[in-house]
Amino acid sequence: QVQLVESGGGSVQAGGSLRLSCTASGYTISSNRNCMGWFRQAPGKEREGVARIYVENGRTWYDDSVKGRFTISQDSAKNTLFLQMNSLKAEDSAMYYCAILRCDGVFPAVIQYRDWGQGTQVTVSS
Repeated sequence: QVQLVESGGGSVQAGGSLRLSCTASGYTISSNRNCMGWFRQAPGKEREGVARIYVENGRTWYDDSVKGRFTISQDSAKNTLFLQMNSLKAEDSAMYYCAILRCDGVFPAVIQYRDWGQGTQVTVSS
């Protein structure tokens, strides 16, 4: 069974940067036609997709709110997913989660993901 562990969260001022990591164990992220993604959930709000990647060919998807500021990437050799977050805003504050699901190239909806990490907190002060 895959285990996902996020890290890299923290507290930064608006305009700052953070790099989140999600390391998988018990599973090779490049072994199947997997989609991986970063999602966030702020208090009182639903979990939402931030960025997604189709591991097989690197195709990506970003929410409009983060386009041009966030970059998702993966390193198969390290079995790790990354999220580079630049120009952070207060509204980016949330718990950030990574997830993985075999998708055959079609990005799944949030509710379809079954394997999640425990999350890493990002707090941006204005």
